[in-house]
Amino acid sequence: MNGVELFLLGRTLMKLGEDALPTEGLGPQPGSTRTVLIVLVDLAEHGESSVGDIVKRTGLPQSQVSTAVARLREAERVDTEPDPADRRRTRIRLRAEPSPRAVAVAESSIDATIAEALGDENEAKAVVASLESLAACLVGPIRQTGRRDHRSPNAG
Repeated sequence: MNGVELFLLGRTLMKLGEDALPTEGLGPQPGSTRTVLIVLVDLAEHGESSVGDIVKRTGLPQSQVSTAVARLREAERVDTEPDPADRRRTRIRLRAEPSPRAVAVAESSIDATIAEALGDENEAKAVVASLESLAACLVGPIRQTGRRDHRSPNAG
């Protein structure tokens, strides 16, 4: 596998991940799920931040970060407040306890989505097991603590 193939695999996995997320009761949502997840992971890794901080770290446009923060606030996953040092800025932080939506997402399974993509339930079980193993190696502790393991300079 080369870098381009890895990139294309990652892109495909992101699309499958979005398809696997539960959407019951959400209705139409502004912005992309991918952007919301990027902002959520950035907050988990860096803690309390401003929209500008997130924009600098992620490279996302300010409008997309603001939309993602609004969705996360509506889903009761983040709290926002004016920055006491600069009232024009808003500070964003993850809530200590996940919202019911965050719990539902965390408890959702990719099994059916992978089986549908592959068209073979037995092959899907093997692929899901491989993905679990890969996630344990590369993503690891973010799954339990919300923070990525920085053992490797390429971990983040």
